[in-house]
Amino acid sequence: MFNVILKGHNFEYEVGELLKAFGILDFSFVLKDFGDVDNYNHHSFLINELKGNDTKYIVRTKIIEDGSIVGSKQAEYNLNYIKGNIEKRKEIKRLIKLNIYDTLVKADYESLPWGILTGIRPAKIVHEMLDRNFTIDDIKDILKTRYRLSDDKIQLVMGIAMREREYIYPIKKDLISLYISIPFCPTRCIYCSFPSNPIKSKGNKVDDYLNSLHKEIVETGKLIRDLGKKVENIYIGGGTPTTLSSEQLRYLIAKIFDSFDTTQLKEFTVEAGRPDTIDEDKLIVLKNNGVDRISINPQTMNKNTLKTIGRIHTVEDIERTYYKAREIGFRTINMDIIIGLPNEGINEINHTLEKIEKLSPENLTVHTLAIKKSSELKQSIDEYRIKEDLVVDMLKLARRYSEKMGLFPYYMYRQKYMVGNLENTGYCKVGHECIYNMQIMEEKQTIIALGAGGVSKIVYPRENRLERVPNVKNVDEYINRVDEMIDRKKLQLCRT
Repeated sequence: MFNVILKGHNFEYEVGELLKAFGILDFSFVLKDFGDVDNYNHHSFLINELKGNDTKYIVRTKIIEDGSIVGSKQAEYNLNYIKGNIEKRKEIKRLIKLNIYDTLVKADYESLPWGILTGIRPAKIVHEMLDRNFTIDDIKDILKTRYRLSDDKIQLVMGIAMREREYIYPIKKDLISLYISIPFCPTRCIYCSFPSNPIKSKGNKVDDYLNSLHKEIVETGKLIRDLGKKVENIYIGGGTPTTLSSEQLRYLIAKIFDSFDTTQLKEFTVEAGRPDTIDEDKLIVLKNNGVDRISINPQTMNKNTLKTIGRIHTVEDIERTYYKAREIGFRTINMDIIIGLPNEGINEINHTLEKIEKLSPENLTVHTLAIKKSSELKQSIDEYRIKEDLVVDMLKLARRYSEKMGLFPYYMYRQKYMVGNLENTGYCKVGHECIYNMQIMEEKQTIIALGAGGVSKIVYPRENRLERVPNVKNVDEYINRVDEMIDRKKLQLCRT
């Protein structure tokens, strides 16, 4: 047990997230100060103290194990150059995290590739500095000295941010993206924490759900048209949208085009996802109704792992579905894999990547396993072997294969509880970037989300802020409260 004492501040959340990133999961915040070091015997302590006034602050950290100081650091900072209490508070948080980080590294904890960053969108920091006309060299130096990023992660996030700017700038206030949630799946994967409902037990809800969704599409479409906004990108996700029938998919897409102004539409993506939900008729419906991007997501190409994670399809099903989609003529096919799945090591990942290299998709999204609280995996983690010590090597292998396939990283994000505190990276061939993925990550464009679990993000570019407007996650609640979901959007959008 790690006992944490904070003095002069109460930033427990920020300190706790940093400790988790170091793999320190068994810790508790305590209020009692035991005084002299001699009184800290037989326990491990981290003591962080903030002292100061409006301009000058002192931050000090001590790590004590069995009555001995194994790491300590003290630093003094002048913050008179920062205007505004909000910005000053953000800077104080950063300085506290930096001081704790350096002290932990000094106490022989392994440095983290992402340094003190615990948020999910590292590229946003780069974009903010580019917007303020920082030079590339200055940004790299700041990432290293102020956030402690490794050289490898600096190179990754800088490259991605520079590629993203071609697609998300200049910001066009009259364009939005549209997300449609289909929260049904054939089965629930053991790592899943999304609002997904197994179709066998919830199939009787699909028609009622679609009726409510169609209503939200129509009413929100009227509002968006009245505001003079057009749709640039459409993304139908879930769940697994292709659990719907061909006719349900056709009608849903028609409802979207009838309700929104799509004269500026650049891309239309559907997560086909699970090959056991896809047939030729559905693929033809998607292709003939304007969908130019689909995802066929194996997660792994190892049959034993597919069974372990709750998939009911085979590797052969994945390959057969991929080739059928290619034959029908989709411009861009994405495939997802997950690094760190139970019982998988280098050999298993290499096998998966060899199979995908032969298929040669335009996009490959490499996820690092995130063990979420609401997932089956979290509840039964002791039953599985997660090879965390190999994850960094697995990611490097995925990057090498991507380079061989002519794919480059174009967007990335991080999640809480990721194995190795690493990242998810999207790779693509030139000209096959998914604009929606970049917009959802960098939050420079308003995204209207419809359906259960959807979270709309209304962007205010001049103020560099956004407002989230969530829909309820539960399918039954959504069906019964769809009018409320519509009114929530109206209330927020009418303020813009």
